[in-house]
Amino acid sequence: MSTGVILLIIAGVLIYFGTAQRVLDHLYLSDSAALIIILAMVIGSFYNISLSREPLINLNIGGALIPILLVVYILIKANSTGELLHALAASLATAAAIYAVTIIFRSFGEGRDIIDPMYIFAVLGGISGYLFGRSRRCAFIAGTMGFIFYNLINVWQLLTGRIYTHIFIGGAGIFDSIVISGFFALLLAEVIGETREHLLGGDENK
Repeated sequence: MSTGVILLIIAGVLIYFGTAQRVLDHLYLSDSAALIIILAMVIGSFYNISLSREPLINLNIGGALIPILLVVYILIKANSTGELLHALAASLATAAAIYAVTIIFRSFGEGRDIIDPMYIFAVLGGISGYLFGRSRRCAFIAGTMGFIFYNLINVWQLLTGRIYTHIFIGGAGIFDSIVISGFFALLLAEVIGETREHLLGGDENK
């Protein structure tokens, strides 16, 4: 079972038992809406939208399109120009960090990968998303859109002849790093944010 699927199952269980409501409030989602989105991501992972046949560029519905639509929904509900600019800047910074690490891997890591690079890039995306995004909403957006923007960098390289490959934005649907990165960024923001709130609120003299 892929890491992406496991994350979605865990998220679904937490939502079902009502333990994720605090996180969902930050994303402007109800329990039922979140469960519907997770189900849509699972079903949508089996379908791709062809953006180009030569070169081959596909957009996966569950792994890319639905996360993008969710980000757009969150930004519309937030209705804040400042948060929009912050999320955009954090997403671009996250994409740049992921791209920088891919260059390092191409230069030094070929043939010596200790773990699958997908997980390294996904975790990096999550960490970068949190560091650049900070708030729960911006962390999730940066972790998700950072990978989308990184994929667009690959599309640009493909169209300009710098690389020769097939590109699947959203990868193998929910198995792709986009889901892992967005969830990991949100998890970091929630755990660290919750810890800081307890520490700062535990004693009024601190």
